[in-house]
Amino acid sequence: MSVAGTKLWEPDLNITPEALEEMRVEVYDRIIIARVGLLLRHPFFGNMATRLRILAADDWLPTAAVDGRNLYYNTQFFNAMSNKEIEFVIAHEILHCVFGHMDRREDRNPLIWNIAVDYLVNNLLVRDRIGEKPKLVDCYQDFKYEGWSGEQVYDDIYETAKQNGKDYLEQLGELLDEHLEADGSDQPGDNGEGKDSNGNGTSKKKPKMTKAEAKQIKDEIKEGMMQAAQAAGAGNTPGEVQRMIKELTEPKMNWREIISQQIQSTVKNDFTFMKPSRKGWHTSAVLPGQNFDDSIELCVSIDMSGSIGNSQATDFLSEVQGIMDQYKDYKITVWCFDTKVYNEQEFTADGGEDLRDYEVMGGGGTDFDVNWQYMKDRDIVPKKFIMFTDGYTWDSWGDAEYCDTLFLLHSHHDKKIEAPFGTTLHYEEMSA
Repeated sequence: MSVAGTKLWEPDLNITPEALEEMRVEVYDRIIIARVGLLLRHPFFGNMATRLRILAADDWLPTAAVDGRNLYYNTQFFNAMSNKEIEFVIAHEILHCVFGHMDRREDRNPLIWNIAVDYLVNNLLVRDRIGEKPKLVDCYQDFKYEGWSGEQVYDDIYETAKQNGKDYLEQLGELLDEHLEADGSDQPGDNGEGKDSNGNGTSKKKPKMTKAEAKQIKDEIKEGMMQAAQAAGAGNTPGEVQRMIKELTEPKMNWREIISQQIQSTVKNDFTFMKPSRKGWHTSAVLPGQNFDDSIELCVSIDMSGSIGNSQATDFLSEVQGIMDQYKDYKITVWCFDTKVYNEQEFTADGGEDLRDYEVMGGGGTDFDVNWQYMKDRDIVPKKFIMFTDGYTWDSWGDAEYCDTLFLLHSHHDKKIEAPFGTTLHYEEMSA
């Protein structure tokens, strides 16, 4: 760690524009070389790196940054590093994207959170011998945090900071990178992107990103991560990333069985252990078939606030389809919500509707109460109300007395979230 008030490196403030531009051309070429090096030696990182546009950001960035689509760099900082160190920095930025560290910070101290997740990222890179740690800045790395989540490391550092007072934070040196986050606005800003005289990309202003853009980028990263892992092969993909992909592509628990157990209390039924229907989206689970004297009636609400990604929405719809596949007769009313309710649609066993054609809508804030108000306004009183959500509500969870409610929480942030009424089940994502 550097001494308070000192830096391990500083840019040359007297460099001429002509000299900086010449250096930028050389640095751009070295970044390309580093990217090729990653492709040859660490193909997962190389494949992910090829998805990133390279932009010089000397006007606002002291080191490096990434937003999931662009790799931003300070020309003089990268020029002062070796090619191996550049490989390390590129891979470092990629891992922040893969593990979603920027959107997981929430209201935590930005500096401490940056350090916490840097420990995890750098541990992985050092362990797998990917590039070389830069010597120009403090590169936090300690294997005592191996296997920890970013949230756990944050808590550990935060407690240390509390015990040592504000002087502790002031002693921290310059960090390896800057974490770019959504600014919470609905209007995209002018990022001042352009070209230098050599045709290389530049970013004159710190980029602004709406919550909707951040969500879209998050989905693009997940898709790119799975494609990169497939191209690289299991032996060339970090184990943490492999586990994350497995978590993204495989159910965490047999939702159909759990949901069926919840629904069974609301309907009259007779059980038969004949092989159930396997139409539509189905898992390998073999559950008891059921003969019903009446149809099940459910209302399903899908949280599509800004914190929910397309992959989560796909999971939600898949599980609703699984419910349909288990029952001969059903009437399931589906809608989406954020601070409003959208696109109510009724699905019945003989109606011919296809859930795969259902359009999810939303992307704003989160207000659980709108679901109950929506049902009350239309005199909808379901036998079972199922809400798929990440559990981050603005205020109230809803009306505890109105109907039997099942909350299915799809969240990798906080395993402790529990609804104050009804039944809560957790669908946990991989955290790194």
